[in-house]
Amino acid sequence: MNLEKVIFAFFSILALTLNFGFFIGELDDPTHHNGYELFAALIVSLIATVMKFGDRAHIGALLLATSLVADLQLIAAAMVWGFTIYALDSPLTPTTIASIVSLSGGALLANLTSVILLVVETVTYRR
Repeated sequence: MNLEKVIFAFFSILALTLNFGFFIGELDDPTHHNGYELFAALIVSLIATVMKFGDRAHIGALLLATSLVADLQLIAAAMVWGFTIYALDSPLTPTTIASIVSLSGGALLANLTSVILLVVETVTYRR
């Protein structure tokens, strides 16, 4: 068993599950979406992205691209959250939280694509 591959898969799947945990719930209800969970999803996604650097295979490039997309959308969601709370000094409205959750949904789709590619790579691996 390759420990590097295990850790890589662990962070990829953890990024997916944390993002899913944030995403699930009523779209416009701020009580269903925890800011710490969004932060954790972003940090784990960034760690997973760093781990994908250096893979020169074509599927490695696809994995990196999906992670970059997820990172970009999670960063945008965190920026909207932070801007609303700290710059505008206003509570999260249903419209704002819907935008944040929608961005998280895009990241969720990118993370899901990454995990599917990871499974495909594992299935096609020849010893």
